[in-house]
Amino acid sequence: MTTYPLDPELAAALPMLPEADCSDIEGARAEAVAGIDALLEGVDTTGVDVFEVVAPGPEGAPDVVLRGYRPQGVEGPLPVIYDIHGGGFILGSVDFDHGTNTEFARELGAAVFSVEYRLAPENPYPAGLEDAYAGLVHLTKNAAELGIDPARIVLYGISAGGGIAAGLALLARDRGGPAITFQYLGVPELDDRLDTPSMRAFTDTPLWNRPNAVISWDAYLGTGVPGSAGVPVYAAPARATAEQLAGLPPAYVSVMEFDPLRDEGIDYARALLAAGVSVELHLFPGTFHGSALVPHAEVSQREAAEAVAVLRKAL
Repeated sequence: MTTYPLDPELAAALPMLPEADCSDIEGARAEAVAGIDALLEGVDTTGVDVFEVVAPGPEGAPDVVLRGYRPQGVEGPLPVIYDIHGGGFILGSVDFDHGTNTEFARELGAAVFSVEYRLAPENPYPAGLEDAYAGLVHLTKNAAELGIDPARIVLYGISAGGGIAAGLALLARDRGGPAITFQYLGVPELDDRLDTPSMRAFTDTPLWNRPNAVISWDAYLGTGVPGSAGVPVYAAPARATAEQLAGLPPAYVSVMEFDPLRDEGIDYARALLAAGVSVELHLFPGTFHGSALVPHAEVSQREAAEAVAVLRKAL
């Protein structure tokens, strides 16, 4: 039983949450699929068209599939939320964010596209990032056909998706690719060096902890690579210098109090600020990584409402 002073509503729900053990990746994937299948049954897509877009993949790689969401009866061209799901680089699919993306389309009057990127360790860095970039390029090239506004694109990523979103903002700028209006980085996984105080301290926190983070980065970069010299900033944006961060789009960064990723998110927000990038940073007290899976908790409701408010302003 955890001894952390968690929010009481979250602590009461802990026995109902899945055990998070990434040492058995296939087992973790199966457990994630089972959990998501249960959630999908309750998703109401009334008023939202859900469809599929197929983008040419990176050179030599398969096509990239995007799940699209478009509010019915709303005239275009629509602003875009480009969603990159979480899962520690090793788990997950567009199903992870299906309910959230349906709500975003309905509440914000935006088109939402969620990218089905390749997972590690079968497809290590840069596969997932390049898939995300390929999907983004395809959307902007076909903006008129899709009824979207390529000048209003917000990147949205949670956890590993937040890390990929941060890397994608850097990559799109440096390649002269699609212009990004805003980057929403929820509890982002950004630093392969695993050396912040929160990463060292939180070895047994719910859902995500240091042992899982070690497995995650080994899968993404290759065993022995995390923490070594030469890891690209596109893989681990926490390594970026002020000069490399300058000129990035404005950002929102959220962190949870009892999350090993807490300090790297705070550090990244501070680094962006030092580079002249406008940033909003929010630490939610009494929370842990993935505590939004307890939606009835007041702190989770505040987090969800804030996401809508932040995205509405950004769009």
